[in-house]
Amino acid sequence: MNRLENNHQVPLPALERLASYMRCLMQLEQEGVRTVSSLEMEALTGISAAQFRKDLSHFGEFGKRGIGYDVGKLQDQIAELLRIQKEQPVLLVGAGNLGRALIAFPGWRAYGFRIVAVFDKDPRKIGTQICRIRVRPFEELATTNRQLGARIGIITVPPGEAQPVADCLVAAGVVGIINFAPVKLRLPRSVTVREVCFISELAVLSYLIHTREGPLPPADVSGDGHGVEACEGTTAG
Repeated sequence: MNRLENNHQVPLPALERLASYMRCLMQLEQEGVRTVSSLEMEALTGISAAQFRKDLSHFGEFGKRGIGYDVGKLQDQIAELLRIQKEQPVLLVGAGNLGRALIAFPGWRAYGFRIVAVFDKDPRKIGTQICRIRVRPFEELATTNRQLGARIGIITVPPGEAQPVADCLVAAGVVGIINFAPVKLRLPRSVTVREVCFISELAVLSYLIHTREGPLPPADVSGDGHGVEACEGTTAG
């Protein structure tokens, strides 16, 4: 018996870990695994078994001692906890390379999301189709969403356009935004924003790999052929 009815606030790190558990459980189900223990989840996710059990305890008891967790059932329960058990429409603004890649991502349905409308200001993109979704003029965002009722929006536009796009999404009824533009949005507190910055992630990754491996050797710039070798099949200009 879970405690969804209490509607209590769950710490953000716990929600992020629940999403990781969900992804892992989906993979296990695809592999035909029916039950999983907390120790096995630790090995698969890198999150301790104790933390896994604690995260689930926010909502009640799930597994059975000595048996573990039913993979399919736990996946359904976490989907309900994250409110992704039902399909949710999503708007996307920015039909460039990143936007097109996101639209083509095959995992939307598994997580209960569906991109229902795509908008752009570029006349060359308006009217074209991406995975059978027609790119609409940005000016139609508000009128379109009055029919669709989407509450989630994704921004994949250049930094200088992100704030006005976000303002228009909020005015159209969107209350949750994923922002891929490398700029901090200024929006009402009633709107939840998740920032996704690949460059920041790469900077953190750079630190982690260099501190793990120790200082890098000095680059060989002598040109004597003993530095970094060219890839096989390539020639130097």
